[in-house]
Amino acid sequence: RTELALKETMSSGGAEDDIPQAERKTVTDFCYLLDKSKQLFNGLRDLPQYGQKQWQSYFGRTFDVYTKLWKFQQQHRQVLDNRYGLKRWQIGEIASKIGQLYYHYYLRTSETSYLNEAFSFYSAIRQRSYYSQVNKEDRPELVVKKLRYYARFIVVCLLLNKMDVVKDLVKELSDEIEDYTHRFNTEDQVEWNLVLQEVAAFIEADPVMVLNDDNTIVITSNRLSETGAPLLEQGMIVGQLALADALIIGNCNNQVKFSELTIDMFRMLQALEREPMNLASQMNKPGMQESTEKPARRENPHKYLLYKPTFSQLYTFLAASFKELPANSVLLIYLSATGVFPSGRSDSEGPYDFGGVLTNSNRDIINGDALHKRNQSYKEMHCLHPGDLYPFTRKPLFIIVDSSNSVAYKNFTNLFGQPLVCLLSPTAYPKALQDQSQRGSLFTLFLNNPLMAFLFVSGLSSMRRGLWEKCQDYLRKINRDIAQLLTHSRSIDQSFLQFFGDEFLRLLLTRFIFCSATMRMHKIFRETRNYPESYPQLPRDETVENPHLQKHILELASILDVRNVFLENTLDDY
Repeated sequence: RTELALKETMSSGGAEDDIPQAERKTVTDFCYLLDKSKQLFNGLRDLPQYGQKQWQSYFGRTFDVYTKLWKFQQQHRQVLDNRYGLKRWQIGEIASKIGQLYYHYYLRTSETSYLNEAFSFYSAIRQRSYYSQVNKEDRPELVVKKLRYYARFIVVCLLLNKMDVVKDLVKELSDEIEDYTHRFNTEDQVEWNLVLQEVAAFIEADPVMVLNDDNTIVITSNRLSETGAPLLEQGMIVGQLALADALIIGNCNNQVKFSELTIDMFRMLQALEREPMNLASQMNKPGMQESTEKPARRENPHKYLLYKPTFSQLYTFLAASFKELPANSVLLIYLSATGVFPSGRSDSEGPYDFGGVLTNSNRDIINGDALHKRNQSYKEMHCLHPGDLYPFTRKPLFIIVDSSNSVAYKNFTNLFGQPLVCLLSPTAYPKALQDQSQRGSLFTLFLNNPLMAFLFVSGLSSMRRGLWEKCQDYLRKINRDIAQLLTHSRSIDQSFLQFFGDEFLRLLLTRFIFCSATMRMHKIFRETRNYPESYPQLPRDETVENPHLQKHILELASILDVRNVFLENTLDDY
């Protein structure tokens, strides 16, 4: 293949015999590297998606070849222009592939600094207009490459919270799609317009805007920062377990999504990551960070992102995570999924008698939350029942269920005596609360951005930056006090304390208690099903109904001038 390409390119550049040997070798080497890079890149598709070890050496080889290819075309650009006929879109294609490699490296490692590298290469393509000449060529497949590049760039910018760049890219992509469909009259016009609609809905999913004085929108990050989780103080006796692996599963009907990432999945993955390193210095430099570089601080927990998995896919990834979980580590399972309810009454009350959450099936026709079964006496097959997770409780397990049937997981049994906690969403929200389910669950929003969720339930849709930052400071104080309540409780289940030593789990637990306390004090959250629950149960008087915490919530409401939406009579002791 290389020989054929060589002859074609050289014959177009003049008589083959006239080409100096050194230039001929340059073209030969370039063709070889280009060929090799494509082979290796295509081979990435055949690597197993689960398991953390098998892929690393193959990824390393692919990186090496692309690094050589990128440097080679930079060093020999003039010869390649003259003798090979190298086009700018071909350089763009190499840069785009390197961007994709970094993005997939981020997906495999959960190390956010690789997102910065992907951003660097994608930015360089746009700044240097590598794809600008594509529209002049009468080749629709080249234009599709350009459109796909835009879609991938948008995903990376969303994950880096670069919403201003996203908005510019969406406008450019919209113009490109219009030009593409006008010129080529293709069948994929509907699909590309759907991409635009999805990203537009994704950008607007947050229910509250934070505004600067000039009314521009403040972009807030919800990754773990240095001051994010409440610090462990002297006298707090907690476990030494560390969150090592997480499965983030999204299977909600009609929820905003973009590129196999629902808004709930997007919010939860950010809650399980630290802020990217060296953000300012890496933003504008297109370059290669050595893949062997290790961040100085503790790594992010490894994550699998599963969009609408079948039961067998979910179980395969779960088993892989379980198998590779290091000693003294925790596996987190986050389920954002449509509820599956048991049909009829069951004589027994076992772990398969309460339903669970939906797993994907191409055969089932889903009507809202109800599934029609062939036979009422059988259990639903396309459902993750609480009992399905029992084998994995042999190791420390932290489960979050955001579903209309989350309470099915209240009926858990800790068979093996390992630390086990389930945080369960409300199964219904008050009708008076504007239905936001399409734009993401309120429960997950509390776990990702508790202040935004608090503002939303208080009826606020925008806020000035100064007040936002004042409230964030106060919320940090509330989190510190929740940590004190939890660690000083005399009746709390030890599982909570076992998990409390990990920064990410500590923040999730304090936010869960803040969420639960807020909803219990809110005037319109009056039914039991409106409240989050947990397994094991938390001692309410020491945590979610603690008068000291309730007083804090009223003070936060006073700062925001929304005290009227909360109940006062819970504070008779004061």
